[in-house]
Amino acid sequence: MSLNEQTRDEASEEEPLEEQRALLSERIRSALAEEITTGALKPGAALDEQQLATRFGASRTPVREALRQLSVTGMVEIRPRRGVVVTPLTPERIMDMFEMTAEIEAMCVRLATWRMTPLERSQLQQLHDGSAEMVRAGDLDAYDDFNRRFHETLYRATHNQFMVEQAVALRTRMGAFRRTQLRQGDRMNRSRSEHDELMRAIARGDGEEAARCMRAHLLNASSALTHYINAL
Repeated sequence: MSLNEQTRDEASEEEPLEEQRALLSERIRSALAEEITTGALKPGAALDEQQLATRFGASRTPVREALRQLSVTGMVEIRPRRGVVVTPLTPERIMDMFEMTAEIEAMCVRLATWRMTPLERSQLQQLHDGSAEMVRAGDLDAYDDFNRRFHETLYRATHNQFMVEQAVALRTRMGAFRRTQLRQGDRMNRSRSEHDELMRAIARGDGEEAARCMRAHLLNASSALTHYINAL
């Protein structure tokens, strides 16, 4: 076997391992983010790498990466030589995050309204129609998954790949917050009603109105999350 062939074989063996670590790290990040936003982990709670590694059946490497990702969103604070602690979610921080998200998504839906194909519009409508039963059943998991697919369908309909990448990356960072706000009162029902208003603007080809609807939709989500956290 040549040196090049051996190098390729070694690289192919390492890739699945790296993928497994990335998936495990994402699972840990998602679980901790859910616990923080729902109040299961309180502000000031210490997060020990070794304890988390034992809990999730992982090495410390994916745990460390998960905590680093959480620190980027401001959910935890990494203190050199003093460990990692859960940071408070203030109303100001929540509004800042959702305000930025609202502007990005308003820009996306404005372009999507003008650029989407009839097939893309039909797919979006089918997704929206299917969410009615989820709301009636109060199925948060199903609605959260639908909500992600609905918004990502709008991103792709911009036909601007760079914008899609940025919007998806921001949504991933905000995923736990956007899921948790659905727990507040009748937020799922109101969320679907806001989607309904958005779909009417898209059907009319009114990109500016669609952008206004999306901006209001995300700011309403911010308010719902704040109310949910304050009630904990």
